[in-house]
Order: sequence, then C-alpha cells, then structure tokens
Amino acid sequence: MSSRPAIEVAVATRYLDDQSEPRDNRYVFAYTVRIRNLGDTTAQLLTRRWRIVDADGFPQDVAGEGVVGVTPVLRPGEAFEYTSGAVLQTECGSMEGAYGMRDEHGREFEVPIERFELAMQRTLH
Repeated sequence: MSSRPAIEVAVATRYLDDQSEPRDNRYVFAYTVRIRNLGDTTAQLLTRRWRIVDADGFPQDVAGEGVVGVTPVLRPGEAFEYTSGAVLQTECGSMEGAYGMRDEHGREFEVPIERFELAMQRTLH
C-alpha cells in the first residue's frame, strides 16, 4: 500500500520597488513557491490558505481553490512552481499557511507552509 505523499515546499521572496508606493504605505512583494512531491504517490493541490501579517501585526487571511488559477497534479518526483504577490502597509511582514491536497487514493491531507519573511532590501552607504 502506498504511503501519503511527502510534499516539500520552498519559498523565495522579493520586494517589488516598481510597484510599491512607500509614501502611500503600499509595499508590494512577490513570492515564488516550488512544491515538490518527494513521495511515491501522486497528489493534487486543491486549496491554499495564507495568513499574511504586516510589521504592525495586522493580519490578512486569504483562502481559495488552487494556486494562480490551477490545481496542479504532482506525480512522484515532479515539481510545480508559481509566483504570486502580497501587498502590505508596512515595509516588512511575514506569511505562513497550508495547502490542502488529495492523493491518488482520494485521501485528503494538509501540507503546512512554514513562516517566511517579506522584507525590503536595505542598502548601506
């Protein structure tokens, strides 16, 4: 019998200076997520849930079907990568959440997404 898929989630972030307006407390960040199936069972990503918190502690909860309009199927060894964005009212914050998934046997499970930071790059002069 197959085991539950082992899903790895890695995130890279960047500040989007050209889309941000600091004078208006608008800080835009992109995040690229790579989801990889390390297990021996096919799995499909069905839902996402995010908690986005700015530097003032203001939370935003986001939930919905799929990611960027798709519900990718990951066979063993396959990966899926996408880029999305978040807008904060402060120059830094964090995100964490979970993906809701279903394996090839119809069993649903959740994959946690560990907290990651959203922050402007600082330049020293």
